[in-house]
Amino acid sequence: MIGRLNHVGIATPDIDATARMYADLYGATVSRAKFALPEQGVSVAFIDLANSQLELIEPLGEASPVWGFLKKFPAGGQHHICFEVPDIIAARDAMRAKGATVLGTGEPRMGAHGVPVIFVHPKDSGGVLVELMAEPVGH
Repeated sequence: MIGRLNHVGIATPDIDATARMYADLYGATVSRAKFALPEQGVSVAFIDLANSQLELIEPLGEASPVWGFLKKFPAGGQHHICFEVPDIIAARDAMRAKGATVLGTGEPRMGAHGVPVIFVHPKDSGGVLVELMAEPVGH
């Protein structure tokens, strides 16, 4: 069911500082500058890799789900992994049929790539929060 790894989400208290660290330490460059996703309570930026991306995620305030993560891990860290799926509704229904918890209402919402996404609870994925996203157009 799952396709390619699209990105690894990294929660950070400061996207700009984290992007500089990846640039200084690894020679990486931000491919999509910081932008807000108020409906998800975060700002994000992307770093392109040869075979995937890093998604840097910063909370927009205390109501953000990432805020709680950063309370536990103040320096930030790996937040989730994201896989592409050909059909987000079929993926959601398959997750539910297999007994997995789809977070929120279960209705896909628009993700940072401009395509629908859902999240599967970490308890169903070996402790890892999994984002499933519709394959971007052109894949």
